[in-house]
Amino acid sequence: DDARNLVRAIRQQSLAGGEVLVTGGTAFDVDGIQYLLDRTPIAIGFVMLTTILALFLLLGSVVLPLKAIAMNVLSVSASFGALVWIIQQGHLANVLNFTPQSIEPSLPVIMFCIMFGLSMDYEVLLLSRIQEEYRRTGDNTAAVASGLERSGRLITGAAAIMVGVFVAFALADVVIIKSVGLGLAVAVALDATIVRALVVPATMRLLGRANWWAPGPLARFGARLEPASATIKG
Repeated sequence: DDARNLVRAIRQQSLAGGEVLVTGGTAFDVDGIQYLLDRTPIAIGFVMLTTILALFLLLGSVVLPLKAIAMNVLSVSASFGALVWIIQQGHLANVLNFTPQSIEPSLPVIMFCIMFGLSMDYEVLLLSRIQEEYRRTGDNTAAVASGLERSGRLITGAAAIMVGVFVAFALADVVIIKSVGLGLAVAVALDATIVRALVVPATMRLLGRANWWAPGPLARFGARLEPASATIKG
């Protein structure tokens, strides 16, 4: 941090008739971090917008895509916190055989995109089952319970496989590979257990029929995308 601050301070100096330039590993690091900071909001915004659009086309609701974004952010944030606690602060360093160090600047962006995609897989599996039951019965509470019952085993099994793969990455000697494995393993484990099994069904139960709300024009557009046999009772 001190070296990076020194590079920034030198670059802020003015030179009559010239320009102050700084090169070297630290300067390259500063430029790389700034590049990521400038473009990370674009990447995050693109991922979120495409997620919202895809879920709206699937579910015909504007509430569920926004809720899915919030749930995914919970999983991603928890995994980032675990990564800082383990890699940067050095907890479990003796167990995992590594030296505590700062997290690679590009790692959060890469992990965000991967974790968001994995989390959305489980969200689609769960919500599609709930939607099928809701269309059949018109009962939101029963649909949530049935959807969780029908998809829970599938989500848990898929998540267990992914966690096993990512834990294998965490055993690598290269710290960046270890970081990716740990972060993804924590994210998938939390997402498939606490988030999908508890938080998502609970919020959908509390929201009731509001889960399936969309403004008039969007609701009519979504209705045209539904199969002819998909009618909501009740």
